[in-house]
Amino acid sequence: FIYSYNPGGMDISFALFTASGAVVQDGEYGYQNQFDATVDALYTAVAKLGGENVRVVVSETGWPTAGGVGASVENAMTFNQNLVRHVRNGTPRHPGKKTETYVFAMFNENLKEAGVEQNWGLFYPSTDRVYPISFHARI
Repeated sequence: FIYSYNPGGMDISFALFTASGAVVQDGEYGYQNQFDATVDALYTAVAKLGGENVRVVVSETGWPTAGGVGASVENAMTFNQNLVRHVRNGTPRHPGKKTETYVFAMFNENLKEAGVEQNWGLFYPSTDRVYPISFHARI
């Protein structure tokens, strides 16, 4: 949720996978979303240390539904659904290479400190869903 730390520094469409074209250009590689830019930056850094064959797994990403800048049910639904559709396609530096990715979090955590930390879940603690999402997204 890097967007919340500097909302004036990036268009929200870049964060939500909704930009219509490249927002960031890195040589021959154009980036339409923050996710790809971050994953490719990590691949590049690891390769410079001799880890060209290291597989990157995104262990936690998501979008909160309340409690912070840009946090809303609509933005969380947009981000997470677009993420599911996108990770199968690879990145500009690694097209076609699926990125194993885990959504944070399964449930909202009402016992955490009030604010954004409570509101990352796909489900409420009652097990009612916060918003609809499909993990069977088509390519």
